[in-house]
Order: sequence, then structure tokens, then C-alpha cells
Amino acid sequence: MSSEPKQPDNKSTTVKQPSRLSALFSRHREDNAESLARESAGNAAAAADDGLDAGPDYSPNASLDAGLDATRKGLWQKLGHVFKGSFDLDDALFEELEDVLVSSDVGVEASVRLIEQLRNRVSQDKVQSAAGVVQALRTEIAESLRPAQQSWPALQQPATLPYVLLVVGVNGVGKTTTIAKLAKQLTVQGRSVMLAAGDTFRAAAVEQLQSWGDRLAIPVIAQQHGADAAAVAHDALSAAQARGVEVLIIDTAGRLHTQGDLMEQLQKVVRVIKKLDPDAPHEVMQIVDAGTGQNALTQLKHFHSAVAVSSLCISKLDGSAKGGVVIALTEALGLPIRFIGVGEGQDDLQPFDAARFAVALIGKIEVGDTDA
Repeated sequence: MSSEPKQPDNKSTTVKQPSRLSALFSRHREDNAESLARESAGNAAAAADDGLDAGPDYSPNASLDAGLDATRKGLWQKLGHVFKGSFDLDDALFEELEDVLVSSDVGVEASVRLIEQLRNRVSQDKVQSAAGVVQALRTEIAESLRPAQQSWPALQQPATLPYVLLVVGVNGVGKTTTIAKLAKQLTVQGRSVMLAAGDTFRAAAVEQLQSWGDRLAIPVIAQQHGADAAAVAHDALSAAQARGVEVLIIDTAGRLHTQGDLMEQLQKVVRVIKKLDPDAPHEVMQIVDAGTGQNALTQLKHFHSAVAVSSLCISKLDGSAKGGVVIALTEALGLPIRFIGVGEGQDDLQPFDAARFAVALIGKIEVGDTDA
């Protein structure tokens, strides 16, 4: 017997939209602590309802829910239009859902694949309600994000010290602040950390990292403004090796992916540190601003071509309505997403969790008893 999934038969099924679901899509949502706590608890339940394994420490995550609020509201508005009144579970509906995903910065390729998988799930599970379709979509999104959910080697005891993390990205994505948050998380986990102020191009960037180092009681290796970034990286790695530091985080100058000379300088940093440790950098993490949408894909591909990006950190999700780009980025190169930034606080840089992200992105759909 064939094990291939059963394909939809293209027959149209007309479904009346339950009044409570219509109310959900059209209602005004208050952004206060009480409503956010209720929503967070509902989203935790949604993960359990979908059978999504978020690990033994799964708990309601109000910060993540708040961080994705703008994206989620946009999705709800668009989904409400698709499922308005009576609707048919036919090709036209799935095409509309595909348009919803594309317009939410999920990306064309990822949207096409997600909708094809959604078609199969809806057919196999004999889904006949709006809530069922939305729940199935949430499950497919979580599954598509699974490859990006991986443990962070820097939190584990590395075989060779130090573990060198090179942080890259364009101007304004929040590299230096993110580095400080990463350093704090590592020290909380008991790791010894050193920072390298390799952003010698931007005015006051060295001082900014040194200030973070003072606040976190972490040593910072730096030279004067305008110094050779590769020389800073070399000195920092030498010092980290001599002191037995476990993790060295190297900051770099923000640069546009179109600036060839600056990208060459970044490649020089890699070449120089390899002379001290052929395996370094052990990880090249690109910080990506969620607000840039599909342009983030172009940035990623250019940086990956130059310095072989091996992981991502998505910043500023709380200030963007383009959270769907996380799906597009995962689809593009299949890189692990170490962390997502959902606020300004030190604790708002959170490890990426596919199930948590999916339920925060789509939310918990509450319907009446008539909607199975």
C-alpha cells in the first residue's frame, strides 16, 4: 500500500463562519497586562492542542506574545477577510491563504510549500471549519520552523577553548546591544566571556561595547577608533587563549551588503583569526532586523557568500509587523535561529522555539461548540 499522502479531490465544501470566530477576527484587542496574560495562557494551550512538543519547560510567554502582536494582528485581519461569512474549502480559498502568507513576508517559496502541505493536512484530517484550517496552518508553520530550533554550542563545554563567535550584520540591526545580551546569558550559564570591540569604524562603538563590558564585569579587548578590525580580533583571540576564556564574542562594523570593500575587511578578520585557530570562528552569527522584511533575505545571502554565516539572531520583532520573515529566512538556507529579540530588556532576547513562535504568530482561535 502506498504511503504517500492522499491528495485533495478539488471538491468544494461550503462552511458557514461561526459567529464567535467572526467576532475574534473583528474585535478590538486591548494591549494591557491582563489581556496579554490571558492570551499567553491560551497560546500555551494551543501548543498542547496541536500536539506541538515545546519541551518540558514550556510555559506561557507573554513577552513573545507581545513581541509578535503587530504581526499577529495583521494576520488576523487578513484571515478574517478570507473566512468572512460562508466560504468554500476549494482552490480559491487556498490561493487566498497563500496571498495572506506572501503579504505577511513569509516569502513566495515558503508560502507555496506551506499551503501545499496545508491542503494535504486539511484533506487527510477532513477539516471543515475555519478554526480547523487556521489550527492546521499553525501546525504546519511550527513544523517548517523545526530545523531552525537547535541547541547553542556556546552554552555547552567546547572541546577547544575559546569558542569564537563572530557577529555580523548591516547598520542599525542592534549588533552591539545583542552582543551584550548574549554575553549576559552566557555568564548566567557559568561561561567565562570576553568581548572584542571590532567595530572600529562607527564613532563611539568601541566606547559603547566597553560600557557594556563594565556593566556586566566582562573584559573587552579594544583599540582606538579607526584601528584595523582584524588586528583587534587577533589581539582578542590571543588574550582569550592565554586566559583560558571559554567564549570570545567579536563585534564587527555594521556594513551594507553592497559595500564590497567593507565585506573584504570582514573576510580579513576571518583569515587573521584562523592563523591562531584554524577552526575559528566556530560560529558566524548574523543579526537580522525583522523590520527589513524580505530585504533580510538579500542581506543574508550576501553575508553568507562572504563569511559563511552559520546562525541567525532576529532582532526587533517587537517593533515590526513583518514577523513572517522568520519563516522565509528558515526556508532560504536552513540555518539555526539562536535567539529572537522581542523587547528592549536584557531578558527579552529569547532562545528560538518553533512551537512557541508558531502559537504566538497565529494565536489561539476560540470558537463555539458548533465549530469542531
